Amino acid sequence: MEHAIQCAVQTIRERYSEPLTLDELAHTAMVSKFHFLRTFRRITGVTPGRFLSAVRLHEAKILLVSTSLNVSDIGAQVGYSSTGSFTRRFSESVGFSPTQYRHNALGNPQPSPRRISLAPTEPRPDSGGSISGVVRSPYRTDSGIYIGVFESPILERSPAARATIAHSGQFRINGVPRGSWYVHAAAQGPLPGNASTGHPLLVGTAGPVTIGPGTDAAVQMTLRPLGWANPPILLALPVEWSVHAS
Repeated sequence: MEHAIQCAVQTIRERYSEPLTLDELAHTAMVSKFHFLRTFRRITGVTPGRFLSAVRLHEAKILLVSTSLNVSDIGAQVGYSSTGSFTRRFSESVGFSPTQYRHNALGNPQPSPRRISLAPTEPRPDSGGSISGVVRSPYRTDSGIYIGVFESPILERSPAARATIAHSGQFRINGVPRGSWYVHAAAQGPLPGNASTGHPLLVGTAGPVTIGPGTDAAVQMTLRPLGWANPPILLALPVEWSVHAS
């Protein structure tokens, strides 16, 4: 069944600009759509619709950096019929508007009200608890490790709480609001032999973790390169990673 889901993911990555339906993707996997939906979510962590949306926005990030197409054309090329809808979804998920993202990626930084900070978050008055744990990496990391608490299994939108650590090891995030959260970690890996490709991005995810009054949840994550089953990373990570994360 994993091979069937891999074929469906490949279909999404190749035909993301088309109005793909659940029935069509299930047909690709040659299973019922209900079984396909359950299995796809178990393997990738998200529904096919969420995966498709993430791929579309990821491809938009690439087009913004690699072409001179305007925002309207890019939105249409990745499957959006409305420029306003594309701009809104992109801004919410990435943390910059399409125009701001293009300027930042090309070395002309522009501020954004959604831009994340590297500083640890201060506890909120109504915070529910904390999350602590260990981040391991079988690879050398050529940067600090960014850790954030997010609503989604996709690394998108602003974190509810965050922290950075200099290298793999223990971490603790205070001020985590009540609710169900995913913990994402990201760092630069070592440069490959062909340095022109840039640093690969290493990621790890844990969750969902439920936080209540006074909760001190514990998680463990291992940093690895993105695999075929991982939805693309949408959030524009700290500036020294942003181009390679995209």
